[in-house]
Amino acid sequence: MHATARMAACAMAATLATTQGAASGGADFSAQMGALVDQESAALGGVSPAHLDALLTDPPLDDTGASDLYDRDWLAEFPAEGESESWECLAGALYHEARGEKLKGQFAVAEVILNRKDAAEYPDEVCDIVYEGAQNGGGCQFSFTCDGNSEAINETGAHALAGRIANVMLADAPRALTDGATHFHSTAVAPDWADRFDKTAQFGVHRFYRRPTRLSGN
Repeated sequence: MHATARMAACAMAATLATTQGAASGGADFSAQMGALVDQESAALGGVSPAHLDALLTDPPLDDTGASDLYDRDWLAEFPAEGESESWECLAGALYHEARGEKLKGQFAVAEVILNRKDAAEYPDEVCDIVYEGAQNGGGCQFSFTCDGNSEAINETGAHALAGRIANVMLADAPRALTDGATHFHSTAVAPDWADRFDKTAQFGVHRFYRRPTRLSGN
């Protein structure tokens, strides 16, 4: 079934459930149903079939038979723009911190940011994670936020790729690369915490770590 048809079917089911409740309260079920279906159809008409197909199609399989998110052709079907502050901050961090990396390296940095978002010891919002320490002098967590360099976007292609990755990851794509990492650093530096943390992965010039497991005392 084409993506548009599948989306329309899902929208119809949701609309039916909503309007059935309203009808039981004496509302005109047929009129409401027709109006809502018209609204759904109009909304779907403004979305490209290619985009809908991408959203409803599983990622391609790699040569091991596993789902492979890291396919540029599949990723290209997703929008490069987003509307939320979380998207803006995540795409910006990927652009400034990892645009020189290959695709998996950029996904890995996104994993770190979202893993922090889910961890109790870090802020709950993507932007607060990215800019933590940059405004209060507490020590920047991501170097681009306080290195004194411009945050202007000069490489539009690289930013578009970062935007697509941000959209995919914010839609709860699997985090399969870094084994729960909450830290990373460039091989050009040697932070003091690196020897204490568990290294989980390396992509290009970035090494990824998670805090060591704490065992409860007897």
